This record gives sequence, structure tokens and C-alpha cells, in this order.
Amino acid sequence: MEIRARYLTIGLFTLGVIAAGFMFVYWLYNSGGLGARDRYSVQYKGSVAGLFVGSPVTFNGLRVGEVSTLRISPVDPSQMDVVLSVEAGTPVRSDTKAGMEFQGLTGAAAVALTGGSPGAAPAPANRPGDLPMLMADANASQSMTQSARTVMQRLDTVLTDNAEPLKATIGNLNTFTGALARNSDRVDGIISGIERMTGATAKKTAALVVDLTPPQKFSRAAALPKVQIALPEPTAIGTLDTEKLVLDPTAEADTPVGAQWADALPKLLQARFVQSFENAGLVGSVIRGGDAAASDYQLQTDVHAFRVTGAVPALSAEFELAVKVLNAKGRIVAGRVIKKSAPISASDPKAAAAGLDEVFGKAAEELVLWTAETVAALPPPKADDGAPMPLPQ
Repeated sequence: MEIRARYLTIGLFTLGVIAAGFMFVYWLYNSGGLGARDRYSVQYKGSVAGLFVGSPVTFNGLRVGEVSTLRISPVDPSQMDVVLSVEAGTPVRSDTKAGMEFQGLTGAAAVALTGGSPGAAPAPANRPGDLPMLMADANASQSMTQSARTVMQRLDTVLTDNAEPLKATIGNLNTFTGALARNSDRVDGIISGIERMTGATAKKTAALVVDLTPPQKFSRAAALPKVQIALPEPTAIGTLDTEKLVLDPTAEADTPVGAQWADALPKLLQARFVQSFENAGLVGSVIRGGDAAASDYQLQTDVHAFRVTGAVPALSAEFELAVKVLNAKGRIVAGRVIKKSAPISASDPKAAAAGLDEVFGKAAEELVLWTAETVAALPPPKADDGAPMPLPQ
């Protein structure tokens, strides 16, 4: 008898624990958790796919509860009645909106509560005893798939309505690209011309750098008394004061394009003139510089012309140089103009540079010999009274 009573007690206890567990699960399932809760009813028109009992409820992005009940409205089958269980004290007002949002990569649906002004009244109930009713947005139950489908339908409508203009635009593009393909050579020429005009060539070629060769041999000996001659930098107009080879406007040659002097022309001429005097054996008699007071004489030069001129095949190189000898007082005591020319064999930069170098050599030789003979014929610097002498022709 005692054994049966003990088994009965254990059985009743076990059944009580199971019943309590079921009751707790039922309470937790329907209330949404522990603690005081507020319940609200939301009516969605249309599908609520992805929403389940236990789905989260958020208020302005913060989770405040869960969905406790989902059912089809007995009044209107197109509507879904959703009961929300939220934390007590959540500021849900009459103007709070209820919508749906999809969270995370899985796209789990959640009820989203938004809005609500501080002065608004609490959410009202339709009838006494009913749960407070919240306003659901008209598109709240529209799923992501439905939204994408709606967008695609609108896009399809736009494309259908504008099929002819789009077809015409594509046809015009085909015509334009065909015209470009047929005239690609002309387009390349236009672009190349613009690059040449602006100097922004895609690939810059190295320019031919040319120099002047001072004479090594002279037709007669040159001698100077013990005097010092200063040779300042030659003067020249702006078109000659450059590193580029100068082309006469009437010449049919491409000399300036692709050839340049090793230095600005006046500086290069000064250096090569001094070297010419040294090659003639007058080392120490001629120095660079323009201080006439520190020297016995000053040799001033002015470049009138140093260019390629003429027309193919009669191209020629010309060099015209005015020379003046000044005494220590700055008076001109002698002077002359040296003119030299030489034919050019071709219209390329190398041939033009060779012709200009040839006429320079002839002019430099004449400059050295004339200067030596002129200065040797002048009175000694101490006996020179500064009176100008007749200019040799």
C-alpha cells in the first residue's frame, strides 16, 4: 500500500511539473517575455510574408518587443491582424506608424514602429475592450520581392513608352561611330595638328644640338702688340637671341624644327670668337668681358643676320656681322661689316647647320685677321689721343 502511494505521489508531481512547463511556455509564447507588457493591434493589408510569431518589434530601430499573434482578419480576408507585445512604458502614440522592415543578410522580417509626437494621445482602441489599434502604412506589407517587381514594371513601362526615341538614338550613335571609323585618318591628323600647335606632342623627339667650329688654320699670320682686347657678348635682335636656328620666312626648309644651338646664339658666338683668336696664336690678347676701361681696346660685335634663306634647291646660309674697335675712352677707332654666305646642299637640319657653321668659320677668320691688322696699325694706347680714325672699308 505504501509503495503504491509513493508511486502515485511521484506521478502526480511529474504531471504537475509538465503542466507547469506547458503553462510557462504558453505564457511566455503569448506574452512575449517576462515583466509588464503592453499589447497593440496592427492591421496590415496584403501579404506579411516573412513575419512570424516571435518576430522582433522595433521602435525607431530599438527592439522593444515581439509579435505575439498572427491571424487573418475574420472581417476582411485581405487583411492580417498582428498583435504586438512590447515593453511597458514604450511611448507608442496615436500617430505612431507601423511598418515592416527586413533585417540582416537573411532578410528576416520585423515590425517597425516609427514616429509619434510627444503631445499626442496614447493609441486608441476601436471598441471598448479591444486592444489599442496602430496605423499601418499602405505599403508596409510590401515585401522586397514585390518592391523589386514594382520597380522593374515601372522601368519596363518607361522603356516601352520611349522605345522609338531610344532606337533613333542608338541608330544615330551607330552612324556617328561609322563616320569616325571612315575618317579616322583625318581625326588623327586634326589631333596631331592641335598637339603641334599647343606643343603638347604625345612623344617628344630629341632635338639635334649643333655647335659652331672656330677656324683652325688661317690664310695669313696674325700678330698683335702687347695690348689687351675685351670682347663682350655680341648684340642681336630678339629673333636671333635664341637657341633655335633661324629660318628666313621665304626659305623652303624645315631647319628650325629639330635643331638648336648648344647655347643661346650671342653667348655661343662670343665663346667661339675668343677661341678663334686663341687658335690664331693670340692667347691672352683677347678676353671675354665688356669693361673697356680695364682693357686697351674693346671689340664690339652686332649680329645683323645668321640664317638660312632662299628656296629649294637654292638654299644658302648667311652671316652678317658689324664690328667696331673702341679705345679705352670708349671712342670708335675702327669698324667694318663682315658678310659671308655659302650654299646649302639639302633642306634638312643637319645640312642647314653645316652651312651656317661654314659661314661662321669664314667670318671668324676675317674678324681675327682684320682686328689684328687694325689694332697693330693704331698708335700705342698711351700715345693714342682718342681721335677717331677713318673706318676701313
